[in-house]
Amino acid sequence: MSDTSLAFWSTGYGRGELRPAVLRPPATGEVLVRSLYSAVSRGTESLVFRGEVPESEYQRMRAPFQEGDFPGPVKYGYISVGVVEDGAGPQAAALHGRTVFCLHPHQDRYLVPASAVIPLPPGLSPARAVLAANMETALNACWDGAPGMGDRIAVVGAGVVGSLVAWLCARIPGTEVELIDIDPGRAQIARALGLTHRLPANARAECDLVFHASGHPAGLSTALDLAGQEASVIEMSWYGRTAVTVGLGGAFHARRLNIKSSQVGHIPPQRSPRWHYRRRMELALSQLVDPRLDALISGETGFQDLPALMQRLAYTPAGALCERIRYPGVSTLDAHTPHSGDPSCTA
Repeated sequence: MSDTSLAFWSTGYGRGELRPAVLRPPATGEVLVRSLYSAVSRGTESLVFRGEVPESEYQRMRAPFQEGDFPGPVKYGYISVGVVEDGAGPQAAALHGRTVFCLHPHQDRYLVPASAVIPLPPGLSPARAVLAANMETALNACWDGAPGMGDRIAVVGAGVVGSLVAWLCARIPGTEVELIDIDPGRAQIARALGLTHRLPANARAECDLVFHASGHPAGLSTALDLAGQEASVIEMSWYGRTAVTVGLGGAFHARRLNIKSSQVGHIPPQRSPRWHYRRRMELALSQLVDPRLDALISGETGFQDLPALMQRLAYTPAGALCERIRYPGVSTLDAHTPHSGDPSCTA
């Protein structure tokens, strides 16, 4: 017999709603997941919500379990943490009761192949595991930038991804890392993560490596100003349909600066012979065990209020970092108890 669930859809150009979805029984090799938490990837999902995905990117921008097409209506998202409640076949049976991460849109219950879910590592709470997709993006950026021991590194943009990049780089021996943002309030986030915050006017120049993750063209100009001779600027921001003006005059050529794009959709070529997407996500999850990263969760909203939250994040997002979505029936114990690694664990 079929069952039903609820899913969030961006219906087009700044509107969204919860829609019912039919759930059939799991086929062999599939699992049924009950959501505990999801999270909004604010930059990308806001562009989707506002209908600002360029036509040239309609296919490349598709999420793994997306339904519908851009500009909408579209069921879009890729951050979900839940419990496997049912399944069919040996692989699914081994996952029964496990708390897992999945690149799935916002939906209270859903069916996916068993291979699409990744059990949380021991010590990681479901509540913090919603940072997994952001951590994966940050890891990929570090691979693209290749920070080294002793490097002076600036990260421009103290959002979730920029903060995670700075946090990863600061763990490399001898590095001197500054997290740059125009918002003085980001200093509190930096302190919680053991990082140094600087306003652009006070940032150190002549850096060996600069990451740009602010999402604003002015931030890219700041990143170029902070780069030292022959240094690289790793551009992580995606602007959708917005045209960006970059200042390539002045000393840009004399300093032989390099601007390199980074995008999580591809594993860097120097690693692709040995790494696959699942291995990268497993690494990302393993890096989230540190409770200090809870500082990157700026709010929590019930699933039923997600349409209103998306409206706010798409148009008035001031101060928002990772906005977590809580699903019905989730208790404090379910959400915040670290996963034990026991296959019989239900939270």
